[in-house]
Amino acid sequence: MGQHAAPNSIAGLSVGSTGLGLLSFTRPWARSEYIDAAVVMKAALDQGANFWNGGLHYGTAEANSLHLLKYYFDTYPEDASKVVLSIKGAFDRTTYQPDCSPEAIRASVEEAVGILDGVKKIDIFECARVDPTVPIEISIQALAELVKEGKIGAIGVSEANANTIRRAHAVHPIAAVEIELSLFTPDPLTNGVVDTCHELGIAIVAYGPVARGWLTGELTKLENLPANDMRRRLPRFQPEVFDQNYKLAEAVEAVAKRKGVTVAQVAIAWVRSHGTIPIPGSIRAERVIENCKEVSLSKGDLEELQTIMDTLPIAGQRYGGQHEKLLNQ
Repeated sequence: MGQHAAPNSIAGLSVGSTGLGLLSFTRPWARSEYIDAAVVMKAALDQGANFWNGGLHYGTAEANSLHLLKYYFDTYPEDASKVVLSIKGAFDRTTYQPDCSPEAIRASVEEAVGILDGVKKIDIFECARVDPTVPIEISIQALAELVKEGKIGAIGVSEANANTIRRAHAVHPIAAVEIELSLFTPDPLTNGVVDTCHELGIAIVAYGPVARGWLTGELTKLENLPANDMRRRLPRFQPEVFDQNYKLAEAVEAVAKRKGVTVAQVAIAWVRSHGTIPIPGSIRAERVIENCKEVSLSKGDLEELQTIMDTLPIAGQRYGGQHEKLLNQ
């Protein structure tokens, strides 16, 4: 298994030398906490993590990641030109279903642009999921019109399969494809998505590189999760599979200890080795600094990690239920 350099540009936009992004916007920050969140964001940018990913549905209509971004760039206007901003939308936060009709896409972009109010341009906009009721060609054409109007800089797609990516790219160049990729979820390496993106020259943005906390060294038993933690509702964190899934995390931690690094650093390095931009999330500046430290994986390390994945299969779906049906569309 060879290593691929993480891309340093997306559609002409420069990505930091770490090849690392930042996804700190999935948490519904309260307005009173914006100042704390800004500290984390500033730390990320200082470390070279300048690909920032947010969404209109991360939070409420009155306080979501766009409002946090507006606060940040009002506070640090000099940072606007340093950040590559990717925003997801066209997703109903009440039904948790995509609506990628031209009308809904335009309304979503207009909402995002309105919240930002000129403090920062949206460099990439993507529908949060592929809408199974709307042909991808229609959705991409609607986004292409918004690019032409200058409302957004480029187009991305999220959780699309290889065929959908090709169909989308045929309508308008796709700047980035956002997928889940980790040692817990290596599926894009075998289902054609990563190969297709590399072939077409599309940047791959990898969310969940530390597997929702499994690969941080902080989860050893189910009781580590607070009773109200949303992960307790996810299939891979259920009591009947927790111990099985912990085996892989424990094995990766052994690799990290041997190398003198953290398990999260190994997990992120593995994701980067496939030519992607990892976007780990964090609410702590010290964690951001840890995640941004580059770690090299040798051929032997990569082979060992592959053996771990082959011998310690993960139990449970990624989301389960209706959310699972919207993946890899």
